[in-house]
Amino acid sequence: MIRRREFITLLGGAAATWPVAASAQQGERMRRVGVLMNATKDDPPVWNRFSAFVQGLQQLGWTEGRNLKVDVRWGTLGGTVDRYLKDAAELGLASDVILGSTTPSLEALQRATRTVPIVFAMIVDPAGQDFVESLARPGGNITGFMQFEYSLAGKWLELLKQIAPGVTRAAVLRDPTSRSGIGQFAVIQAVAPQLGIEVAPVNVRDAAEIERRIAAFASSPNGGLVMTGGAETAHRELIFRLVARHRLPAVYPYRYHVDDGGLVSYGPDLPDLFRQAASYVDRILKGEKPSDLPVQAPTRYELIINLKAAKAIGLDVPPAVLVRADEVIE
Repeated sequence: MIRRREFITLLGGAAATWPVAASAQQGERMRRVGVLMNATKDDPPVWNRFSAFVQGLQQLGWTEGRNLKVDVRWGTLGGTVDRYLKDAAELGLASDVILGSTTPSLEALQRATRTVPIVFAMIVDPAGQDFVESLARPGGNITGFMQFEYSLAGKWLELLKQIAPGVTRAAVLRDPTSRSGIGQFAVIQAVAPQLGIEVAPVNVRDAAEIERRIAAFASSPNGGLVMTGGAETAHRELIFRLVARHRLPAVYPYRYHVDDGGLVSYGPDLPDLFRQAASYVDRILKGEKPSDLPVQAPTRYELIINLKAAKAIGLDVPPAVLVRADEVIE
């Protein structure tokens, strides 16, 4: 993982050698890769994903300024499709391949072009959202790497019960406007009875609703919280404050939630998905078609536990859960 300042230094140092490299390889064709990210580069997790993508391209022989130009456009966490349409249209006109991150950016890219190859790295249900015809045979100009399969949502609730056995009620943060948010909640509902947990959806439309619903939920005992993928929108810090205030054991989908102070996360290694996306961009630049590249699910999942967060809410994490963790933050 490279921090933004280190990455800029790396690129700056490389820039000094670009004229020499370009002179040495004048016959090499310059290729253009567009990148439409879902949030600002000042958000460390987003920057880490972009860095992983660029590193992946470098490892495959693509060097900025020599045979590659990367044109990246940054979004806003929780942005809508309309925010991305202008950037998507411009990238569609100037790129050989485009990388799209989450659903809003991919929707904008799909509207902008049906011919320029597009690779995604963080889509939950690409077939259900009509980005591809099927996972095995995408069929159009779009392919890539899924965030996770819906079944993972059930594991979040199981993990909540394992880490806090006394939990009998769970608030489930979800995006009610997305198909994936509805699908994840349906999976959680299906496994809840066998775990002896009553689940209640908490929509993330606005800050006032989140604060009101979590406060009402926390007024009764034996509660916990599950954040589904895509549910945080622009309210990550608010959710962390509410969870800490009400001393709720909580399970999150991504490790950066735990890095920021959350209790436990279980989910895909997101930077790794962007490194893998670089391999598809490489193959397309070398002549393969996105329609022939199957959509792939993550191969690396991480269980991260924050013992400092556990202590803050008076929770003793069971040893059986600790020994399964990929990383324990002291």
